[in-house]
Amino acid sequence: MSNEVNMLMPESPNLIFIFTDQQRADTLSCYGNRNIEAPNLNALSQRSFVFDNAYVSAPVCTPSRGTLLSGLWPHTHRAVENNIPLPSDVKTIVDLLPENYLKAYHGKWHLGDEVIRREGFDEWVSIEDQYRDYYSDERYDKVLSDHCNFLKMNGFEPDKVSKGEKVFSRAYAATMVEEFTKAQFLASQAEQFIEKNKHRPFALYINIFEPHPPYDGPLNDLYDPADIPVPPTFLKNPPDNASEMHKLRAEASLGGQGFDPDRDVWGDTGDENLWRDIIARYWGNVTLVDRAVGRILNAVVQAGLQHNTIIVFTSEHGEQLGEFNIIQKTTFYESSIKVPMIVHVPWINNQKENEGNDSFSPIQRMSRIEGRYSHIDTVPTLLDLMGIEVPENLQGTSRVPVLNGEETLEKSDVFIDWPGDMSHLITEDMPDVKKLRMQPYRSIISREGWKLTLGPEQNEFYDLNEDPYEQNNLFDQVSEKSRIKDLTDRINQWQVDTGDTAVLSK
Repeated sequence: MSNEVNMLMPESPNLIFIFTDQQRADTLSCYGNRNIEAPNLNALSQRSFVFDNAYVSAPVCTPSRGTLLSGLWPHTHRAVENNIPLPSDVKTIVDLLPENYLKAYHGKWHLGDEVIRREGFDEWVSIEDQYRDYYSDERYDKVLSDHCNFLKMNGFEPDKVSKGEKVFSRAYAATMVEEFTKAQFLASQAEQFIEKNKHRPFALYINIFEPHPPYDGPLNDLYDPADIPVPPTFLKNPPDNASEMHKLRAEASLGGQGFDPDRDVWGDTGDENLWRDIIARYWGNVTLVDRAVGRILNAVVQAGLQHNTIIVFTSEHGEQLGEFNIIQKTTFYESSIKVPMIVHVPWINNQKENEGNDSFSPIQRMSRIEGRYSHIDTVPTLLDLMGIEVPENLQGTSRVPVLNGEETLEKSDVFIDWPGDMSHLITEDMPDVKKLRMQPYRSIISREGWKLTLGPEQNEFYDLNEDPYEQNNLFDQVSEKSRIKDLTDRINQWQVDTGDTAVLSK
């Protein structure tokens, strides 16, 4: 960090890290979507750093979350598949903060015992009861989420029995009026936390469940499905020479799989109106998220913490929403791996800010960060911003010099790490798409805008500059062999550098 910026940094700055579940990058105006009502996030972006191309470490929940919390690749932190706990010997960012910090986690965890506070955190607010089958101790079966207890206290009757306890299914919880949604519950909890702890340094992680399926919520009718703009890949099958993984994902989606575990009836998945309705509902949940974020940002101002609080907004992965006939994530397409990344740092974003101002300053301006950014860099960047030494074992790089304008991301390649190291569990009766998901894939999105995915079957190579929607797989074209060789070498070198032993096709 430069001396000038370091002098402006407050002692022990606060951190509020807000991330959503399954939110695409193109849901905010700073990423080109001016149709979704998201005034709070749009305003935040106007006074923050906005990374033009931010990528997750893996296009699925648990591995991606592990990276966001630990600063390690999925193959290193070992939570390589959904519902695998983050090992206890893996340190999270809060383990690296000074003892004077209060450390809190609010929201969906999906890295182990959902309703039990992980060591290192001082406060824990839970919202999920859907992962009870994966708890490490049967004693936890009696513990229900804070959101479940909140709904019960307000007179709602659970609709589902799980391991002997009455809980709320996601489908039922999504039908609640806005006040009782998970997003608004977390906003309320954050407001209380910020006000209570405004006189001491804190790190508050908030994971808002929405806009994750069941694609349902109190704002279902906010957007007209007929007015939804769609890309050229909407309801088009993947190219004939696409990977089997992508083709099987489309086949499964059209068969009704992957829409939502709590709802059995969706209608005809070949009907465009159904898909448009899903997108409209998804957009409604993005607006629901924005309203919750607005409450959290207002709480920061009301507590007088706007000048010494880092605020981050991102998501753990994206969503296909019918592109290539695929619903949800677990693909290597841009829609699944590219997410918002907004970072507000008062002492860098606005070094001329009037300290007496009682709100976020209107003088602040958006600073766009070109190039490609990976979530692997998030933990080291935040530690550096907070004046904390970055441990050598972290596998990312602090991007504070980029925020300070001293460096760029011009030479940055990013990688997608699909560990798939559970292939020894594959059985003959398993669906083909599951067999492929249990084997390793690796992608590189290069500084030049080329994208190569290597795996156990048909590989894919796209020129994102000429083909941003990934409609033309060039992997088998002789004219591209030198580029593919170069990118393969970069993946191999990254594997050596990060201790990745996965064997990939060439």
